[in-house]
This record gives sequence, C-alpha cells and structure tokens, in this order.
Amino acid sequence: MFKVLSQSWPLLLGIMLLMVGNGIQGTLLGIRGNTEGFTTYQLSYVMAAYFLGFLFGSRAAPQMIRHVGHVRVFAALGSLISAILVIYPVYPDWIVWTALRVLAGFCFSGIYITAESWLNNTASNETRGQALSAYMIVQMLGIIASQVLLNLPDHSGFALFIIPSVLVSLAFMPILLAPTPAPAFDTTRRLPFRDLFQISPLGCLGMLLTGGVFSAMFGMAAVWGAREGLGVREISIFVGAMYVGGLVLQYPIGWASDRMDRRKLITGLAALAALTMLVPAFVALPFPALIGVALLLGGITNPIYALLIAYTNDFLGRDQMAAASAGLIFLNGVGAIFGPTATGWMMETVGPRGFFLFIALLYVALAAYAAWRMTRRATPVVTGAFRGVSPTASPLAVGAVLDEASVEAQAERT
Repeated sequence: MFKVLSQSWPLLLGIMLLMVGNGIQGTLLGIRGNTEGFTTYQLSYVMAAYFLGFLFGSRAAPQMIRHVGHVRVFAALGSLISAILVIYPVYPDWIVWTALRVLAGFCFSGIYITAESWLNNTASNETRGQALSAYMIVQMLGIIASQVLLNLPDHSGFALFIIPSVLVSLAFMPILLAPTPAPAFDTTRRLPFRDLFQISPLGCLGMLLTGGVFSAMFGMAAVWGAREGLGVREISIFVGAMYVGGLVLQYPIGWASDRMDRRKLITGLAALAALTMLVPAFVALPFPALIGVALLLGGITNPIYALLIAYTNDFLGRDQMAAASAGLIFLNGVGAIFGPTATGWMMETVGPRGFFLFIALLYVALAAYAAWRMTRRATPVVTGAFRGVSPTASPLAVGAVLDEASVEAQAERT
C-alpha cells in the first residue's frame, strides 16, 4: 500500500479535495434553497439535475479525453466547476440552479473518469486493485470531511460557496504538476441492455432502484432536514452519518456476500432498510435515533450497489465484466435522475417524512423482486468478485477493481 500511495498521492489528494468541494455543494444547496424560499418540488429538480448531467458526462467524457487528452479535460472541467460554485449565490433562482447543476454533474463525471483512467493506467498489475480501492476510500473520506466544513458560519452569504470553489481549484495543482505522464485513454466496450437483462434481471432492476435510493438520500437529505427544522450542524451530522455507515459496513457485508447466495443477502438487507425507513416515516424520532437511521441507511445502500454488480459478475467471464459494469452503472444513473423528483413529489404530498417513505417503497420493491428471483433461478457459483465501489465511480474503475477481486478469489481457490 505504501508503494501505491507514493506513486498515486497527487491523484488521490486531488480527488479528496474535489470530493470535499462536491460534498459541500450538494448539502449546502438544500439548506440555502430552503432559506431562499424554494419549494420542495423546485429543490427536487435542482438536485435531480446533477444526476442528469452526470449521466451525460459519463457518455461524453471518454470522447473528450481521446480528442484533447487528460490534462486539458482536467483543466477545462475544473475551471468550469470553480465558476459554477461562485455563481450559485449570485443568482438564487431555482431554474438557474437547475441549469448549473446539470453542468456541475457533467463536469464532475468527466473529472472522475479522467482521474480513474489515469490512475488505472499508471498502476501496475500488482498494485492496480490497491490503488483503485484507495481511490474509493479517499472519495468517501472527502465527502465526510465536507460535512464538517458546513458548520462554518455565513450560510446566507458567499463564504461557503467560495471555499469549495477554492478547494476545487487547488485540487488540480497536485494532479497537473505531478511528474507522472498522462497515459493513453482506454475505454470499455458496451454490452447491449437486452443481453445484460438476460444475464441478470435482478442486477438491472436492482441498479435502477438503488439509483433512485442513492440520489434521494444524498440529493434530498438536506432538503428534508431543512423542512423538518433541523439546524445546519444537525443536517451535516445526518448526511455525514450516511457516508460513515457506508464506509464501515462495506467490508462485513462484502465478506458475507462471498460466502452465501448474494440474493439472500440483497433480500435481507433491502428488507432491513425498508423497515428502518418506515419507522421515521410514521414515528417522530429524537435526533440521536435519526443518526442511527442514517448510519444504517448508508451502511446498506453503498454495499448493495457493489453487491448487485458482484452478483451480475457471478454469471460472467472476466472479459465481460467491464462491459457489464458499464451497463449497470448507466442504469443506476437513469434511476438516479428520477430519485429526487419522486422524493420531492412525495414530500409535497405527505410532508417531510415522505423522504423516508419513498426510500422505503424502493427497498420494498427490491426485496420483493430479489426474493422472487430466487424462485426462478438456481444459486450461481460465487466468484468472490466483491469490492466496495462508489456510485460515482466510472465503469473503467469498477471493472478494474472487480477484475482484480476475481483474480484474487480464483488464486485463493486454486
């Protein structure tokens, strides 16, 4: 691991600073939008716009990198993000914010793909899995750190928009000044969605549903907190707890998934998440109990994302994994676009607790479908290809991480 850090620290440091800036943006807009008098439904469009841009960016970024190279894509998208972050408080209009969020999602998607392809190419075969795993951990740590910065004063002014703008600008210094040469860009081949659905119906539908869960969680949590009358400190703790839960429970859930029918684990975790969400949907909980809800929600949602990819890979050869991951991540992105808007509608209809009710309904659907699929198909041979992956990771990074896990598991079996 020391060798990995010595080779990749500029990229990892840059990504951590980027995630701090991005994490502040997502939560702060929910808080500031409430102060500006935006309705819940208007804020839901603002939050959904990021995921729409992210989906567009995942398609356009590879072509941009091939045309002008990693360095120029980094510099151009980073400059645009810095500008976007300081424009938010200048034009507090939900339509303007929606357009800016589309641009922000597009830029961050392109930056992640650039960084991950760079990291993947500069690592050796022996260190690639460790490097990309470190990248996933750094992403999560950056988001958690961003929630701490939200407790700085001046939520109604410019300071909390300027700070992430500066952090994003600084993020590119270690990356662009690193002596590591920019590599040639490799892309993953595509697997038709019809073929992907035939390979794993549960993987496809599950990724659509978890996309809605993920975007509802991290897009609308701050909006829910502001509508419930929570303070900035409480909102930042609630959102941070979701990421901490995901970081802590990744390993134990992954360990269990390599030793049992993954569908049973998916069913059990989805049912547990649904029950957990139904409690605050109908019962007024004290804030410490809500932190427990956030920890469990994040601790289930992040591993289930990786679990669905690993389950699909149980039916694939190594040469198909990257292409399948690309298709699954695209489906997750499609689901993510509708998560905030559906949550906003639910919150307008039944009140702020509609935030929890919507997530509960998605998890009920996932648990029911996973349980039904167990009656339609025999248990696959578990490949051992589970690794904690982030929903923001590109298909290239996910494919490389899971390929490394598959190789390691095969070596252990022989």
